[in-house]
Amino acid sequence: MEVKLEQKDASDWVYRGEGAVNLVLAYSGSSPVFIGKVMRILKVAKNGDSGCLGNEQVLTEEERLLWKVCKELVSAPTKEQAQLIYVQRIISPLLGPEHVDPGLHVPVSREFLQSIEKKVISQRPAWRVDAAKIDTQQDYVLLMSDHSLFQGMDKVGSCISVEIKPKCGFIPDSRFIAERNAIKKKITRFRIHQVLKLQQQEVSELSQYDPLDIFSNSKEKIYKAVNDLFITPQNNFRIFLNGSLILGGLGGSTNKTSKLVEEAFEDALKGVIEADDGLRTTSFLELVAETLYGSKVLDRLVEAQKLDNYDIEGAIHAYYDMISQPCMVCRELDEGVPNTYTSLHSIPMDESLKIVRDYLISATAKDCSMMISFRPKEGGDLGSPYGSIYLQPTNQNFDYKVNFLDLDLKPLKKMEEYYEKDKKIVDMYVQMEENQNHMEDKRL
Repeated sequence: MEVKLEQKDASDWVYRGEGAVNLVLAYSGSSPVFIGKVMRILKVAKNGDSGCLGNEQVLTEEERLLWKVCKELVSAPTKEQAQLIYVQRIISPLLGPEHVDPGLHVPVSREFLQSIEKKVISQRPAWRVDAAKIDTQQDYVLLMSDHSLFQGMDKVGSCISVEIKPKCGFIPDSRFIAERNAIKKKITRFRIHQVLKLQQQEVSELSQYDPLDIFSNSKEKIYKAVNDLFITPQNNFRIFLNGSLILGGLGGSTNKTSKLVEEAFEDALKGVIEADDGLRTTSFLELVAETLYGSKVLDRLVEAQKLDNYDIEGAIHAYYDMISQPCMVCRELDEGVPNTYTSLHSIPMDESLKIVRDYLISATAKDCSMMISFRPKEGGDLGSPYGSIYLQPTNQNFDYKVNFLDLDLKPLKKMEEYYEKDKKIVDMYVQMEENQNHMEDKRL
């Protein structure tokens, strides 16, 4: 794209939200080039470390070794181009190209990025501001379709979209999971992590959502999952009406859905869901659940997640081998290194590379979001290129489309961070269980 965004253009972009790596803005101006688009801008940690691939070079020497299976990725001239190729060549075939929008890069000036940084800082969650800022050294930003809308929405009708972060949808059974961490083979990572998040005050209460429900291929369990997310959205559930947020938070965790919020949401559905007062929300949640069940789109996502065959407790050993460093994990094991771990250090290098590569691809799939957008079908509306779903309680037909978002290439150096975080999450859960057992013993 030949257009370059300058300082004067910053006023046309509004804050939509953010994750750990990118800040997202939606276009509110009148240029036909940008109408119906969102922009993803890379963030950089306040300590100077980039949230994505690092500032010094596109890929480190070890990362070039890791991704040698994709020559285009290894030879990418910029980190933005590397990200784009990763989505196109690695992720899109796994999740289905019809559900993945790689986007395209648009050149920007430093002044544009600096203006955006000043403009949005008051709208960002305080803890996000403390952790990272916009990387104003970029030359490009990623432009994508606004998947909370249907293209051509300016004609007629309404569009309602739900953004879900499903999280990891399977229970690991890796033989490399230590006995003391056996809880990981019984309870989903999401539910274990909730305890640490509560302790660190990242959430105000434990969510009842369990990813196993949404990935279950059972209508009843999928509906329960969607309803649980609606009740406690945290940062895993957001709903947009014609591109405007009507439920959930912008980049931070959201408290339990209050009666007041529920009533406002019920009212906002009037133009979309044809049901009596008090029944629209239930019908909408059923629409989401029916679409997840019927489209089977989550089947491909969980298969990509399951590329992690070894769990981080196994993959970390392969990581140290591939970077040709002594294994810090083996060094820390007081009771001696079990044979299961020793065996990992004697496998061929290509096998170690595959273990780490699959783990990082899986990490993308575990951390991504999905946007499901709906618009009511009009009478005689035939030949739509989109999926179609019938909502029985309201006797309505809807077009729908599903897109996966936040498909970031994870830096190799995050392997150590993943391992340490995993330990912290499990230790907090085990400690909570021990405290509960102690309290029960005292009552007896």
